[in-house]
Amino acid sequence: MSEPSLISTFDAVLADLDGVVYAGADAIPGAVDALKRLSTIDVGLGYVTNNASRSPAQVAQHLRDLGAPATPEQVVSSAQAGAQLLAQRFPAGSKVLITGSPALAEEVQLVGMVPVHSAEDGVAVVIQGFEPSLTWKDLAEASYAVAAGAEWVATNTDMTIPRERGIAPGNGTFVAAVTAATGKQPVVAGKPEAALFKLAAERLNSSRPLVVGDRLDTDILGGNNAGMATAVVLTGVDTRESVLAARAPERPGYLLGTLAELYEPYPEVTMRDGGFSCGGAHAAVMDNELRVTGLRSDLNGWRAACAAWWEAEPDAAEAAMPAIHFAGESKAGDGTGN
Repeated sequence: MSEPSLISTFDAVLADLDGVVYAGADAIPGAVDALKRLSTIDVGLGYVTNNASRSPAQVAQHLRDLGAPATPEQVVSSAQAGAQLLAQRFPAGSKVLITGSPALAEEVQLVGMVPVHSAEDGVAVVIQGFEPSLTWKDLAEASYAVAAGAEWVATNTDMTIPRERGIAPGNGTFVAAVTAATGKQPVVAGKPEAALFKLAAERLNSSRPLVVGDRLDTDILGGNNAGMATAVVLTGVDTRESVLAARAPERPGYLLGTLAELYEPYPEVTMRDGGFSCGGAHAAVMDNELRVTGLRSDLNGWRAACAAWWEAEPDAAEAAMPAIHFAGESKAGDGTGN
């Protein structure tokens, strides 16, 4: 009898988008096929994104254009979370300065708020979300309003975003500009807060979801905050090295190369011989160095390495990369192997 696949133990996948399904306009190789297969095994699919630049309908259309299954109801965005946060904290009819996209303004309007675009319009609160066309003037208006006493909500604070040509500045960089000008910090509505993940699971009536993302500080931390199983894929921002070095709250339950590996048996990681084994690899911490038998290119070696290092540093509050040596290599901790 063949071993069960990883995904067979879950009833839904809650997938991030940028860096997991696509990078910019283009699909990540193999991602669409992996998503389409979920319906054949009766596993639900939801999309949880911190990108507030487009409406759920626009995101769903982009996904369908790529060949992926998607309806607007399957998309849960940080713009929706931000608008819901406003509705909880401010009365209907409050004026909200939009520092972001028309899609963000639409979500704000749907909860009974009045979108405006000038700090001189009697602003109660500023909401800031990712929008590539934001200018200095937009950031200045947000700064004026926040400095004058308006509340401030950020849909997310991702410092980077995967695009077709590489990694680009994300909403967090624009938020940092307003912080630099005002000395204030926003309330964050999207990932890594748990609300988006819980809402997505509720829509799918899922009791055993698997959160899949490419970022430790938003996807994995958020899934962990929601009490859900988490898997990081190496198709976006984070790497094998950064996963190994992760601080304790951002550590995933599973380390995957691509979405296609959802359909493979996940190799068991077991404690053995003073360390941890996975597949044919073994890792142990010795004299403050992480020693791995196996090849640097073998993901099982990194899975074993994570288990060994995380046991040695179970409560790490800061990311810390250990010196690491793979059998047969002359260098330790050289930071290569992406």
